[in-house]
Amino acid sequence: MFYNRRHYRSLAHSCQIKQMPIIFVFLDGVGLAPTGPTNPLAVNPTPHLRALLGGPLTTEQARARPGLLLRPIDAALGVPGPPQSGTGHVALLAGINAPALHGRHQPNFPPVALRPLLAERSLFRRALAAGHSVAFANVFPPLFFEAVARRRIRPSASVLAAQAAGLPLRGLDELRAGQALSWDITGHALHARDEALDVPLIDPQQAGARLAALAHTHGLVFFECFMTDLAGHGRLGAQGPADAIARVDGLIGGLLDGMAPADTLLITSDHGNLEDGATTIHSEAPVPLLVVGPNALAFATVERIDQVADAVLGVL
Repeated sequence: MFYNRRHYRSLAHSCQIKQMPIIFVFLDGVGLAPTGPTNPLAVNPTPHLRALLGGPLTTEQARARPGLLLRPIDAALGVPGPPQSGTGHVALLAGINAPALHGRHQPNFPPVALRPLLAERSLFRRALAAGHSVAFANVFPPLFFEAVARRRIRPSASVLAAQAAGLPLRGLDELRAGQALSWDITGHALHARDEALDVPLIDPQQAGARLAALAHTHGLVFFECFMTDLAGHGRLGAQGPADAIARVDGLIGGLLDGMAPADTLLITSDHGNLEDGATTIHSEAPVPLLVVGPNALAFATVERIDQVADAVLGVL
């Protein structure tokens, strides 16, 4: 059960506790590029982002002012070639130059040699060690663990980091209770895969409200969405980019409506893809670092994805 916002703020004030939660939304495969006819982020409706930024999520909207920061940050980290998820996720979560340590950008899953470093240095482990409550908001149904056990899929960097830190992975009970989200924001992917799971379908703004509510009781809330990268790769059909962008925009709208004054929302990515509708492969574009809230300018010196984790810990 969550306190309503007035009760929560009153309780924090009476206990003389300074609550400064961070909601970290990781969008896989979203670069920051100029406005243009082949940039889906520029040509598709994004009413919540446009209201926030005064325009679409493009390089023209970059700015830094109290309460709002948007800047491009480097995802290549000095290693030639398009950035990839396997090393990019490790760089984001562990605060290390994973592609340089690995010698190249690696797609999909973290390099085996870097997994001990990911476990030791993960944002989750270090936040917990500093005394902060952490919520990994994604849901992991039984079929996920079955697929991992049968080696049909491999766990991502975030799952490995959470498990190494002893952070529980949320299941269907938490999803039904409104305390977890599906990776596609609305739950339609899980519902389509197995209707017997009785997955509740929600709209994107409800999903954003859920994440905002988790920040009432946690110092760090983390959610990752892979829909954006799948759409950029063309794996969700011709309407995939528009659908993914609409869901992300709605999620942001729900978050902004539900956040408490002390909350800070951070959104970033691991590599470009969705912003270039002319191709279905990763781009070498920088990725957006979008921060909204009282600690926005604390991230103004972040220039690379491997600096994000340390900046989050500094704010916490």
